[in-house]
Amino acid sequence: MKYYVIAGEASGDLHGSNLLIEIKKLDSSAAFRCWGGEKMQATGAQLVKHYRDLAFMGFTEVLMNLRTIFHNLDSCRKDILQYKPDALILIDYPGFNLRIAKWAKQQGLKVIYYISPQVWAWKEGRVKMMKECIDKMLVILPFEREYYKKKWNWEVEYVGHPLVEVIEKKKSEVRSQKFSDKKIIALLPGSRKQEILKKLPVMLEVSRSFSNYQFIVAKAPGLEDSFYDNLLKSFPTVSYVTNKTYDLLMQSSAALVTSGTATLETALFGIPEVVCYKGSPISYQIAKRVIKVKYISLVNLIMDKPIVKELIQNELTPQNLLTELKNLLQDETFRENLANDYNRLKQILSEGGNASAKAAYSIVTYLIKKPAHKSEPE
Repeated sequence: MKYYVIAGEASGDLHGSNLLIEIKKLDSSAAFRCWGGEKMQATGAQLVKHYRDLAFMGFTEVLMNLRTIFHNLDSCRKDILQYKPDALILIDYPGFNLRIAKWAKQQGLKVIYYISPQVWAWKEGRVKMMKECIDKMLVILPFEREYYKKKWNWEVEYVGHPLVEVIEKKKSEVRSQKFSDKKIIALLPGSRKQEILKKLPVMLEVSRSFSNYQFIVAKAPGLEDSFYDNLLKSFPTVSYVTNKTYDLLMQSSAALVTSGTATLETALFGIPEVVCYKGSPISYQIAKRVIKVKYISLVNLIMDKPIVKELIQNELTPQNLLTELKNLLQDETFRENLANDYNRLKQILSEGGNASAKAAYSIVTYLIKKPAHKSEPE
């Protein structure tokens, strides 16, 4: 079968690549065309557009790039029609993918959504349209199945979180080169230039107070070295690594992490972290009024309590970050309690089993109309 896959971010490219690998095990004739990145391309998918050309952060940034966004939507629709896939697989990235879903349903295409938009946080009104346009919804957060069932009478399928298998596999690998003889503090400032420019300078200021530690930035894939060199020129002791984020986390004593998937990745590696968020003033004020969740990090949302500290907008200052980082490094009781919470988090996210294999099985059997049987992955 022919699959058209759309992911608009690095995390979507990662989970998409593992999904494609599992689909190939079940469908030997599978062919893929995608919007994503190097990881999906490495599975043999034909890459149409890279996610770095799709990512716009915040309300004001989206408004400033509307012409580009509409051009991308039009280009995507034309390419899908030309490719004539058996199914369209949309991975997260709701601002773009929900528009494509609505259009694709009108064209009679099978629409499968993997990794639900976070409608439980904001824009709940989209769910009515989603129910009409999405043929199969696969969710990766345990509370989402109940949310859709109770509030919207929509049966969706929970497959577990794909990060669990990704990180467990990484932990089992032989360690790469050692990054420093000192203890390491990892800096994960995000994957988009706009967010990095807001958060990384604050993170870097803290490095001046920890001379016994090596601060290392996890460089976003696709961004040029010169971008980071310019930001680090006043911090000669701070270095960066490229395409080595997981290796960096495995060697770190603590991490300063931008809100998003990276907070969950850091927790699954068992690394104490401070969650950082800072956007443009206008974007932040709008977000405050429309987002309805208690926490901004996936770790706290899933656990339904503040197990990791969140520094948001005006709270994200060098002094506050310094205070929280000292707490992470020096308070042994806190670290022990955090380790217990991290273990519980992993248990919760593992309840669905191998997420990529389950999602692939669900997709392929749905498309070929085969009933479930004993060989279903666990």
